[in-house]
Amino acid sequence: MSDETPESLIPYDEIVQEALRAVVGRVLHEVEQTGTLPGGHHFYITFKTKLPGVSIPKHLQERFPDEMTIVIQHRFWDLKVADDHFSVGLSFGGVPATLRVPFAAVTDFVDPAVDFSLKFQANGAPDGHEEHDEPENDGPAIPPVEDGSNVVSVDFTRKK
Repeated sequence: MSDETPESLIPYDEIVQEALRAVVGRVLHEVEQTGTLPGGHHFYITFKTKLPGVSIPKHLQERFPDEMTIVIQHRFWDLKVADDHFSVGLSFGGVPATLRVPFAAVTDFVDPAVDFSLKFQANGAPDGHEEHDEPENDGPAIPPVEDGSNVVSVDFTRKK
């Protein structure tokens, strides 16, 4: 018998990634429906800015050429959630902007109010995160995520 794991004909990694993105979509959809964030909940959402379907103003694309983190907390408007993307209005340095982000571009979703975090690969993006400036819209710096039971990290590296 061989100790090597056989190659799966079922794309488990893609299925799990899709399910994780559905969690983000469902949470944002609930906020869209109520028009407000419940309690102290707020979200940090990191996404790849160059992936297809991402639409952000040119000055933000220049400032964040690969990856950007936004905060959905106090000042946001027109949150719209579809099956494959969301759009939201945010202010950057007092300048309003509408961003459209496909769920496939999202790499991190954090709700620090309850120490919850999802991390995954952006579809079509290389591994790893680029260092970038802190979010500028309306939130504080991202707090470090402790190794709590509410943190979900999915790593689909294969044994060779």
